[in-house]
Amino acid sequence: MRYMMAYDMMETLRNANQWMGATALSMASYPIFSMVPNPAINWIAAWGEVTERSFQRMVAKPDWGIESITGEDGRDHLIRVETVVDFPFGNLIRFDVQGREEMERRVLLVAPMSGHYATLLRSTVRSLLPDCDVYVTDWHNARDIPVSAGKFDVEDYTLYLVEFMRILGPDLHVIAVCQPAPLALAAAAYLAQQEPEAQPRSMVLIGGPIDPDATPTDVTDFGRRVSMGQLEETMIQRVGYKYRGVGRQVYPGLLQLTSFMSMNAERHGQAFMDQILRVARGEATDRDPHNKFYDEYLAVMDMPAEFYLSTVERIFKGLEIARNEFTVEGQKIDIGAITSVAVKTVEGGKDDISAPGQCVAALDLLTGLPDDKKASYLEPDAGHYGIFAGRSWRNNIRPLVLDFIDANSDSPAPRKRTGSRNWKTRDDKTTLRAV
Repeated sequence: MRYMMAYDMMETLRNANQWMGATALSMASYPIFSMVPNPAINWIAAWGEVTERSFQRMVAKPDWGIESITGEDGRDHLIRVETVVDFPFGNLIRFDVQGREEMERRVLLVAPMSGHYATLLRSTVRSLLPDCDVYVTDWHNARDIPVSAGKFDVEDYTLYLVEFMRILGPDLHVIAVCQPAPLALAAAAYLAQQEPEAQPRSMVLIGGPIDPDATPTDVTDFGRRVSMGQLEETMIQRVGYKYRGVGRQVYPGLLQLTSFMSMNAERHGQAFMDQILRVARGEATDRDPHNKFYDEYLAVMDMPAEFYLSTVERIFKGLEIARNEFTVEGQKIDIGAITSVAVKTVEGGKDDISAPGQCVAALDLLTGLPDDKKASYLEPDAGHYGIFAGRSWRNNIRPLVLDFIDANSDSPAPRKRTGSRNWKTRDDKTTLRAV
């Protein structure tokens, strides 16, 4: 599987389906067919429209689509997304609310690198913007990163978070959603050991696999059943000639999307059939619930192979975070070294990806943190998505998160912009090094 031919074959199939959808839509939309109304022609046009949009979406990065918010002054403020830091594998971006005074709450929202773009957190960002100055980790699609940029594994991910926290300064509150929760915890511990003055003031871990074995799910069971050799042989491919990352080994987003959809194939199939019928009847709109959901769900990105494999091997199989044995560049990261960063965990009672118990396990690792700086919350009826988006997040979890931030924001440390790190090349691999 680790050949460009396999990657190009998947892209060829995607491209062919997009073309067939566009062809069916174009053919069935000829005005002459309207002379004699025919439901079959309408159905072909509807099938073509839904098919073309679906397969085209798979290679498009969604836009944030957050144009303005209403401030406390009652006025609408335009939003400008600006890049604060531009690194090879991901940017640090800021949602600049124009014309608004500087906010006291400064939040770094750590997005997962799990096959979807950071825009998956769009509703989370939108809900926080009226009350916070929001920064987000915007990870790049690995297929667009040249091989010359080097590797990117869980250690590099952790060092990226360390660098983002250093740049933003100590009066910062971190919210890590799902997959990055254990690595965000490791980054805070890294700073506690290396640069205590650069630590954030608080950290909220939402539905993350701190201890995947605390409550097994289908995800953790899969990690146990499959060997690393099997994963590398069946899941890893090389980017084809169409993209800038030609030759880079990746876990393709299209392959992951296939796995996602196969888990609920009947439900997805019915959703697309219903949408075709709605289009044929003229009831569908560009931003109806179906398009709104699948425009984001189908937009997938490739992960660097070394990040995917090291996540499975070290976080899920080796339980390095759960056992407090995680290392970065040969240096052991002691989570117990965190003594001042307040930590709150959030879990969903119906989360079938990071089940209750996996995330709250972080509190037991924080042996050096006083109990009054630890907190946890379980949202009984929320699934995985609901704990960071949707009604459960808006009505129940978000207010608690803001209260936790405020409770740990008294007399914030002066904002100090620490020096950035330089990119140095060693052994033909670009990595982040402190200087």
